[in-house]
Amino acid sequence: MQNEYKYSIGLMSGTSLDGLDLVYVKFHYLNYTDFKILHATTKSYSEYWQNALSNAIHWSQKDIDQLDIDYGEFLGNQVNTFIEEFNITEIDFIASHGHTIFHEPDKGITLQIGDGQTIANITNHKVICDFRTQDVEFGGQGAPLVPVGDQLLFGHYNSCINLGGFANISYQENNKRIAFDICPVNIVLNHYTRKIGYDFDESGTIAKTGDINQELLTALNSLSFYDKKPPKSLGLEWVTTQVFPLINNLETAIPTILRTFVRHSAIQIGKTIKGKEPVLVTGGGVYNSFLMEEIENEAGFKIAKQSNKLVEFKEALIFAFLGLLRNNGQINCLHSVTGASKDHSSGKMYTPKKDIKES
Repeated sequence: MQNEYKYSIGLMSGTSLDGLDLVYVKFHYLNYTDFKILHATTKSYSEYWQNALSNAIHWSQKDIDQLDIDYGEFLGNQVNTFIEEFNITEIDFIASHGHTIFHEPDKGITLQIGDGQTIANITNHKVICDFRTQDVEFGGQGAPLVPVGDQLLFGHYNSCINLGGFANISYQENNKRIAFDICPVNIVLNHYTRKIGYDFDESGTIAKTGDINQELLTALNSLSFYDKKPPKSLGLEWVTTQVFPLINNLETAIPTILRTFVRHSAIQIGKTIKGKEPVLVTGGGVYNSFLMEEIENEAGFKIAKQSNKLVEFKEALIFAFLGLLRNNGQINCLHSVTGASKDHSSGKMYTPKKDIKES
């Protein structure tokens, strides 16, 4: 029956700025493992949005507040285009991750822009967003949020990894879900490939031509973050203050930077997943075949390939699922993952407001 399913549009924008992911998903109302991605697409960011989203960290509060509204308008318009493109008629809610501008949970700070009320008004649909703030208020890292989806949707894997701007992992241990950010990946690789005119290093082709700078590799592997115990998470601030200065001080040749950083990422990821197979690996980094080979060499096992739809849209799918859990008043943030004081149901909900200018 039709009413056995809930229909959601999930939005995800990652730190690597490779675009906005949109998915249209149906979930069985009671059996969450009965789900299907019906439609999915990625909308590339214009040069304006790439610049605004990457530089807003340096903006004034007033300008960020305006960007929050403007980006909400952008998201709302993208959703409407998506609805028209695929002739979508049934929508219970929209779940939006937003785009992270600040994430320093140890200082009690996290900000994902994309005003939910603006999205609701433009799309005329209920919107669930701002999934991280409440967790930070409860003393958590506000990240990662995907592991509850890993547990409930992909529990047949021993571990789940996403290779996006950052690599993160989740797995079950002693009846608890453990999850944390492992290391930066595409947020660093793409930063340096853009310096030579490419959005990304396709298949790791450029990295293959470089040499390993052993001094840089040792310095990267010695960063204090890697000695911390979970829960722990990474943000753009950490990369900007810790990683980029280190690289720029020790190496200038882009192929060597890429080769060295691929090796660094592979070491950190490989040792983390060793003994945790079978592993589900998703995210844009999967298409960097050189990186995947290096990870497999470090881990000591082959990683099974997944469908392109799951590789590319798993995070957007899970944010749609987090919205479903929030809509149902169920737990979608696990304190074992984030370090918050308790499990909780997180996310702000907005319904469309009519005649908003007159109110």
